[in-house]
Amino acid sequence: MKNLRYLAEAALLYLLFGLFKCLGPETASNFGGWLGRTIGPRLAASRKALKNIEHAFPDKAPAEHKTILKDMWDNLGRVMGEYPHIQYIVQNHLTYEGEEHLNNLTGEAVLFSAHLANWELISPALNAKLNNQMRSLYRAPNNPYSEKLLDRARMEGGHIDNIPKSKVGVRDMVRVLKEGGKLGVLIDQKYNQGLAVPFFGRPAMTSPAFIQLAQKFDCPLIPVQIERTDGIDFKLTINPPLNIDGKSEYEGVETAHHMLEDWVRQNPAQWLWLHRRWDSAALKENDNEQL
Repeated sequence: MKNLRYLAEAALLYLLFGLFKCLGPETASNFGGWLGRTIGPRLAASRKALKNIEHAFPDKAPAEHKTILKDMWDNLGRVMGEYPHIQYIVQNHLTYEGEEHLNNLTGEAVLFSAHLANWELISPALNAKLNNQMRSLYRAPNNPYSEKLLDRARMEGGHIDNIPKSKVGVRDMVRVLKEGGKLGVLIDQKYNQGLAVPFFGRPAMTSPAFIQLAQKFDCPLIPVQIERTDGIDFKLTINPPLNIDGKSEYEGVETAHHMLEDWVRQNPAQWLWLHRRWDSAALKENDNEQL
């Protein structure tokens, strides 16, 4: 049954991908946004996303929570619509701030970001700025039939050689930095073997690998924020390197989480609230403490 479901999902994805490619970048983004905000809030996954929003913003009214949810689906639908047009958007609709922090890099570096706006633009944009010296870590989709299509889009048909999350991937990450390259990671997904570090005031299991690698190689750790400013227009901000000298792994992740929280608060609808980011047992314990 699972295989049949994967086939059906992949068939729909290929159909939509072809449609989005024919529509052109702006129309595809607009149509994807309409699909997202029309269908997304009705899906079962929205219940988890809405709870995440309520936990993160307890002071906001229920109507505001639902607006964030609907706008999140709009953004996610746009991301899907923009997949066939990633390179066009990077080359024509992306502005940069803080490029000097990239220009100052002379050796290995770790750059981190999150699932904000259209996060798929980050890797090709930075790779172009860094003379093809960057490789990014990515999580392969659960659906193997969809994986090939999405990977081809995000990797420019094979021109960008990114690293899948795996045991082999860990060795590749180390090798990239040993060779003086740049490593890109998204740090906002749950990692059960990680550290329970507060995110929006609640414990979130987070991999400390990006801190460990930056400390092991004594290299810059650079936060990168992407924002959707309007339609298919985006802004990529390269922040100054974080100072993690003498900090524990926990303290390093905590510092990064504070920065991510600030980014999400600026544009709450542009973050992917669908992730099971927080540990359920820890959330219940935290809620009971507040009663």
